[in-house]
Amino acid sequence: MISSRQNRRIKTIRGLRACKDEFAFLEGPHLVEELLGAGHELLEVLVTPEFLATEAGRALADRLPKSLLVVTESVLTSITEAATPQGVLAIAELPRSGVEVLPCVPGGVYLFLDRVQDPGNLGALARSAEATSVAGMALAPGCAHPNHPRALRASAGSLLRTPVAVGTDLDSVRAHLSALSPAVVALDPEGGDDLYETELEGCLVLVLGSEGSGLPAELRSQADLRITIPLAQPVESLNVAVAASVVLHELARRRRADR
Repeated sequence: MISSRQNRRIKTIRGLRACKDEFAFLEGPHLVEELLGAGHELLEVLVTPEFLATEAGRALADRLPKSLLVVTESVLTSITEAATPQGVLAIAELPRSGVEVLPCVPGGVYLFLDRVQDPGNLGALARSAEATSVAGMALAPGCAHPNHPRALRASAGSLLRTPVAVGTDLDSVRAHLSALSPAVVALDPEGGDDLYETELEGCLVLVLGSEGSGLPAELRSQADLRITIPLAQPVESLNVAVAASVVLHELARRRRADR
């Protein structure tokens, strides 16, 4: 068992955190289970003796294809972001790339996120996206990275399964999906067409802005349509993840009704 935070192997593992484009740190048994189910390659699995002594720990250990690295809770805490790690951490190769990862799904719905900086919001967006059968997500520069531990936790596994393009722009997404004739729909807090009274059919790219400043004028000008969620006063806007969920569930409801 490794008990020193200065252990050479632990230092190497800690250094991988800076390589978010390639590696993901998945904290807790639920995410490790999701990782195994998604078929991603495991590099290391760290566990505490206390976790291994539990029924859940033994069951998970039996499923892991690699030998486990047993560490003290202090050592595990020095690597994880969570203040109270749940006894297990998996490190996986999870490379992220550009628009080429987005599948071209006829009639599909896609998300384009501009400067969504909070990892928790990104994870929540991914969870709602997967729950409503979104075909893929594209992240502009300035967004939180999908391999951020908080994003992965908030997504509850959705960021391991949903196609995510990083560091791209709206023109590239539109060009990649051109065969589907996508309509770009900007979600605006005010001034857009009423979500519930607007026809939204075919392939759609739903554009969402940052938590603070919303959509820049440049993205508004590129949209084919702007929509707004009607809200009761005095509420002026919704959290970006909540707003996206409202729109995505409304789209899913309509498409089920049309079947």
